[in-house]
Amino acid sequence: MDADASTARQAAFFDLDKTIIATSSATAFSRGFLAQGLLTRRSVLRTAYAQLVYLMGSADEDQTERLRVQLSRMVTGWDVAQVSAVVGETLHEAIDPTVYAEAVALIERHHAEGRDVVIVSASSSEIVEPIAAVLGADHVIATRMGVTAGRYTGQIDFYAYGENKAVAMREVAQREGYDLAASYAYSDSITDAPMLGVVGHAFAVNPDRTLRRLAEQEGWGVLAFTRPISLFAFARKPASLAALGVLALVATGIAVGWYVGRRRSRA
Repeated sequence: MDADASTARQAAFFDLDKTIIATSSATAFSRGFLAQGLLTRRSVLRTAYAQLVYLMGSADEDQTERLRVQLSRMVTGWDVAQVSAVVGETLHEAIDPTVYAEAVALIERHHAEGRDVVIVSASSSEIVEPIAAVLGADHVIATRMGVTAGRYTGQIDFYAYGENKAVAMREVAQREGYDLAASYAYSDSITDAPMLGVVGHAFAVNPDRTLRRLAEQEGWGVLAFTRPISLFAFARKPASLAALGVLALVATGIAVGWYVGRRRSRA
């Protein structure tokens, strides 16, 4: 970046699924979509299976790609406004209580230290943005679905996955003036290696064997998030995320197990 290191801003980039929330945001709203007639019961069973594979950590890149294609076909023709309404109405039910207390504490910590928080997710923006708003995130990087006349076309304008996440992070950093070498990133997936590699302070969250090995090689930190909590129970209080962050730290006994290797240097 061209910005002077002494004045450049910093950011903390968080993957969403299995990093901030202990589930897949793309399939978490299946019940609401079924109730509104957007999904059939057969489709719900398919997404439930995909969710199980995902949560077990056994989804490889081929399976992930098949899920992407399946979901793209499934939403073709859906009314975007109706989808946004369903997400808004069922947000509490879909992700509560699956938010990791440790993640919320980190979000609050980064804000307190003057960093912007950016949620980076392969799920569609209609799903990610409401969750990010509740978490108090400053920006969102998410998949953008093709839309014509207010309905999904089944095409994907931007797929926030793999290397695309890193590309989008660089674009946001350029626009917002972030110094990526001084910034942070958190993810659970080996597919997010490009996202973790673009910042100076990278952390693997609940990593599988492959990501853990890479983290050890690269000197990235390794964190264990274990305590899903009810975000909304705290968010309804006046202190909102500030209170949630403090209580999360106390409740977990500062259980964010900081294992920090060497810091990667950036030019």
